[in-house]
Amino acid sequence: VQLQASGGGLVQAGGSLTLSCAASGLTSRSAAIGWFRQIPGLARALVAAISWSGDNTYYSDSAKGRFFISRDNAKNTVYLQMNNLKPEDTAVYYCAARPTLGSGYIYTNGGDYNYWGQGTLVTVSS
Repeated sequence: VQLQASGGGLVQAGGSLTLSCAASGLTSRSAAIGWFRQIPGLARALVAAISWSGDNTYYSDSAKGRFFISRDNAKNTVYLQMNNLKPEDTAVYYCAARPTLGSGYIYTNGGDYNYWGQGTLVTVSS
């Protein structure tokens, strides 16, 4: 299983970015996906998560109302649309996958995820 995160970059405060997480090796298995971020010196934290079916989602308090997670299972890709970005959103963003037996499961703990992508840097300037 491989996860490839992309879409990071430099954006001004108030701007938008859409991150993509392309998964390979999961085509025959359902998987919940989470987007995490890590700020230097701090622990990796969950930003958003989505079930295999897409019916269930989770957002951290900082992401609610600004970020939107979605997935296209035909493309094996999960997206994180980030709007109204703030300097405090600056971090390395990682996607992670957890194969599940049920299509509606989501996971909110990093330890629940089995596979991790390499991370993509998002920098928000003030």
